[in-house]
Amino acid sequence: MATGRCLCGSVHYEIAGKLAQPIACHCSQCSRTSGNFAAMAACKSVDLRLSASETLSWYQSSENVQRGFCSRCGGNLFWKAAPGVETYVTVGTLDRPTGLRLGEHIYVGSKSDFYDLTDGLPQKREW
Repeated sequence: MATGRCLCGSVHYEIAGKLAQPIACHCSQCSRTSGNFAAMAACKSVDLRLSASETLSWYQSSENVQRGFCSRCGGNLFWKAAPGVETYVTVGTLDRPTGLRLGEHIYVGSKSDFYDLTDGLPQKREW
């Protein structure tokens, strides 16, 4: 079982099922919520359990997408698209060790100009 939390600890979560291999998203929305690119791993939404969530807020960032964050510390925690079958967890909020390895980069056509991708992982211009 994977566990994680936001920076201040007001939002804690557990994932009963398997996490998918993480992706690095370089879209402009992820950049604005994380300050760079966002590394996320998907899980089944039914496997995600919130053990503390008093400060969890959801922001409708586009027509079919919501982003979950802590309203106290600003921690970027979750991303999900309608109908919400999967929830993406930002892997930096997972308790270590995660046992995960980054698998690919998406939306590299939108990445910022201040860094290069040199890790040899697959890159997709979009998703």
